[in-house]
Amino acid sequence: MIFTSITTIILGFLLSFVSTSLKDTQQINEDIDIMKNILYSLEFSEKDEPWTGEEVKRLFDSSIIQKVVSIDGGVIDNLLPSEIPSDKMETQFPLYIKVVHNSIDGYAIPISGKGLWSTLYGYFALENDGSTVKGIRFYKHKETPGLGGEVDKDWFTNNYVGKKIIDKNGGLVSIQSIKGQVDSLSPDAYHQVDGISGATMTTKGLNEFLMNDLIKYDSFFQKVRAELKG
Repeated sequence: MIFTSITTIILGFLLSFVSTSLKDTQQINEDIDIMKNILYSLEFSEKDEPWTGEEVKRLFDSSIIQKVVSIDGGVIDNLLPSEIPSDKMETQFPLYIKVVHNSIDGYAIPISGKGLWSTLYGYFALENDGSTVKGIRFYKHKETPGLGGEVDKDWFTNNYVGKKIIDKNGGLVSIQSIKGQVDSLSPDAYHQVDGISGATMTTKGLNEFLMNDLIKYDSFFQKVRAELKG
């Protein structure tokens, strides 16, 4: 009886230890994947060999400054994105700044919202001018393969690079994925990308949540642009 009880306690401890270890490993892998996608959005790329987790963390820690900005555009000191209080999620937002040779080379923000079948999660990056798209990267969704699922393919996301999120007057207009191809002669071409055939609802959702997420950071990027103008 005593032996059985001891055995049960030991087995329970081992199962608990294994379960905790697996959760820790899963969390580490998720953290590494998020870091990798932030790097991708900011135009970092793997060379001949895929990055290891250690390489991702080393590159992220050496090249990315993590900040939190408020809805009024201010930078909140001594606060990391992972430390934003749950009751402040609507007024405080993560910001990832790419630094090269001690100079800012771009900004990345998290984006997410509903597509047709799922919530899409990704990162959207701007150049240091606060208006030109540097990259966009989706890392999680359950949209239809070959249709809305094409949102994470290079042929689609590369269309965003070089586009402008503001109009000639400095107003936020975001980037719109349209039906068909963009008319290069249209004045709106700077704010549009070619759509995905058969994925109207996915791209409609993308257009909406991208604008909504950019609105959160609009005050901050207005300040960035103003500082550059001097």
